[in-house]
Amino acid sequence: MTHRSLRESTVRPTRALGPNRLGRRGLPPMAALLLTLLAAGCGGGADVDMTPDASTNEPEPPPPAKPTDVDEIGRDPADVPSPVGDRAPQHLTIDITAREVIAEMSHGTTYGYWTFDGTVPGPMLRGRVGDTVTVTLTNARGNSMNHDIDFHAVTGPGGGAPLLTVRPGQSRSGSFELLHPGVFIYHCASTDPPLHIAHGMYGLIVVEPEGGLPPVDHEYYVVQGDFYSAYDATDLGHQTYDDARALREDPTFVVFNGRVGSLTSAGRQLEARTGETIRIFVGNAGPNLVSSFHIIGEMFDRVWEYGAISDDNPPLRSVQTVLIPAGGAAMVELTAEVPGDYLLVDHSLFRVHKGAEGLLHVTGDPRPDIYAPAN
Repeated sequence: MTHRSLRESTVRPTRALGPNRLGRRGLPPMAALLLTLLAAGCGGGADVDMTPDASTNEPEPPPPAKPTDVDEIGRDPADVPSPVGDRAPQHLTIDITAREVIAEMSHGTTYGYWTFDGTVPGPMLRGRVGDTVTVTLTNARGNSMNHDIDFHAVTGPGGGAPLLTVRPGQSRSGSFELLHPGVFIYHCASTDPPLHIAHGMYGLIVVEPEGGLPPVDHEYYVVQGDFYSAYDATDLGHQTYDDARALREDPTFVVFNGRVGSLTSAGRQLEARTGETIRIFVGNAGPNLVSSFHIIGEMFDRVWEYGAISDDNPPLRSVQTVLIPAGGAAMVELTAEVPGDYLLVDHSLFRVHKGAEGLLHVTGDPRPDIYAPAN
């Protein structure tokens, strides 16, 4: 995929998103529910005719969806490396391949992604303070762009990006010592960093403190990102990146792990039993939006803001919503007491309409002492 200059960027008139325009196709479950309530006149008030004006010039629809290169673009949230534990520093080697692929953004809609190892986010990386990491980045043959990696965990110019800038069909390596514990974003920063992030080139690297992290029953990996296309989110077909929309910071899609429904489909949900401890490494790649990460019906027992997991940084407790800046991360832990389904959202809630939701499915015995209808 060749990046168009700003002068060549696509600009389309905004469409009215009334019921006749939006319908229900492709919407996440919570967004569809909200629209149903609105259509039913929830809350009263005068009727409003939201039928588009027949005189409005309808923009051209997107081209048909393209054949996909990968079956699943979204990284499995359970695909988390094993905890480091209490060990001495080591020399780690990491191989990553930059791949430009066509994949499904939502049902009936495709998008041209740029990725690390073929998924969004890329693989979660894990080490400890004092480890030395040698990273080899390969830019797959047939790609159209140069790529690199800027690790927010790396001390040195560009977070390592100048050492890892790679042309298509080539590989380069760099070595770095991990000096600070934390949960850190990594992303491509080649030529125009926000352009590469907006195509999906990002992930998390977790640097554990000396002695490691305390054990929990489940660990999950979730990264939010905003995507900018030349068409509306409900337009079926092939969505193409749009510079003008990105510069306006007006995303078409806001999603967890790469696509709409990535964390709500069968086999893709976060899962636990009542009483089990859950740890979520949460990143926000941006490139523009700040995330208000929230689980509806639960509180975070412990929150390490900004991913600051050093031993001398105690967590906040009993937190409802976690603010994660673009290019930032957090580590949250919770224990679910009541079985059921819990929605993960960005609590800037209209972003649910753009795809920002996931699901935590909790099984176990009912707890009528905590949650039950009143007689």
